[in-house]
Amino acid sequence: MLNDEICKLREKLNESIINNEDYSITYKISVELDELIAQYYRTTITIKPKNKKNTRRIKDMQKFFLDK
Repeated sequence: MLNDEICKLREKLNESIINNEDYSITYKISVELDELIAQYYRTTITIKPKNKKNTRRIKDMQKFFLDK
């Protein structure tokens, strides 16, 4: 499940930071985590605007995640 993968990778990132691993390793894990989180939002979160003013911002956000 995607949520489990995110939790595992978050833990791996935290360990990398705590253990002062090489920056490139920590950065790579961070990018992988960002990609999983974006995938999570694309597939599981449905955003419903409360008013017309928020509709534009929400559509921009949805477009951002769909473009990834």
